[in-house]
Amino acid sequence: MRKFTTRDLTLAAMVAAVYFVLCYFGNIFQLTFGPVQVRLGEALTVLPFLFPATAPGLALGCLLTNILSPYGPIDMVVGTLATAIAAWLTAKMPRWYLAALPPIIMNALLLPPMWAWAEAGAVNGAFWAAYTFNMWTFVVGEALACYVLGTVLLMALPKVRYLRTMIPERRLAHR
Repeated sequence: MRKFTTRDLTLAAMVAAVYFVLCYFGNIFQLTFGPVQVRLGEALTVLPFLFPATAPGLALGCLLTNILSPYGPIDMVVGTLATAIAAWLTAKMPRWYLAALPPIIMNALLLPPMWAWAEAGAVNGAFWAAYTFNMWTFVVGEALACYVLGTVLLMALPKVRYLRTMIPERRLAHR
């Protein structure tokens, strides 16, 4: 296992800060916690494919963002856990076009039940209706953030000479 360097720590901290700022900005337009959630910061969840050290920063940025969540402490725990697992899985993806799948899948599995429970209060017909609605609107919003905005990042960042030196060679070959 590779040692976590000062550069890695700095990169993770920068990603946490940018994630939070993007989500905070998106919250102004009701995108971060709205009915169709398109968190701008979720575009960063593809970064562990290129920079594995960004995974802890994504989890921290998500935790800080979820302090603002209308779903309270449960979103801080479940949402952060979903992002942390997704970041770890993204770092393991074999190809760039698969990098956005873990955030979409993990968040679609873990978050809609939490929201449906908050809306329905019990597992009943209203819960399943809310769950289905939340899952599909979430998948669409997450796909927009991860595949549209995230793909732009995956294509652009290796072109930055300074950042290119930080990307593992095997990732540059699989872009």
